[in-house]
Amino acid sequence: MDSYYHSHDLGKFAEIGKGNTALWEKFKSYYDAVFTEGALTEREKALIALAVAHTVQCPYCIDAYTQASLEKGSNIEEMTEAVHVACAIRGGASLVHGVQMRKVAEKLSM
Repeated sequence: MDSYYHSHDLGKFAEIGKGNTALWEKFKSYYDAVFTEGALTEREKALIALAVAHTVQCPYCIDAYTQASLEKGSNIEEMTEAVHVACAIRGGASLVHGVQMRKVAEKLSM
C-alpha cells in the first residue's frame, strides 16, 4: 500500500498559498517572525517545534524540525529528550482527564 505522506510533499507547502495569496503571506510573515531569534534562540525554538510536531503527530513537521534542530546545532540526545518531554506532557494530559472521569463516575454512582 502506498503511504499517505510523502517527504517530497513538504517542499510543496507554499503551494497552499495559491488558494489565497493574501492569507498565505500573512501566515508566512507571522511564521517567520515566530522563528526569528528573540528571547529564545533559533535552536531552542526548533527543539520546541520538534516536540510539538511529535505531539500533533505531523510527519512533515517531524521531518522539517528534525532537520532544523540539527542545522541549528542540536544533537540526537537533545532531540530525543525533547520528544520525551512531549510524550510526558501528552501522557500527563491524558491522565489528568481521568479526574473528570472520576467526577462523572462518582456523580453517576450516587
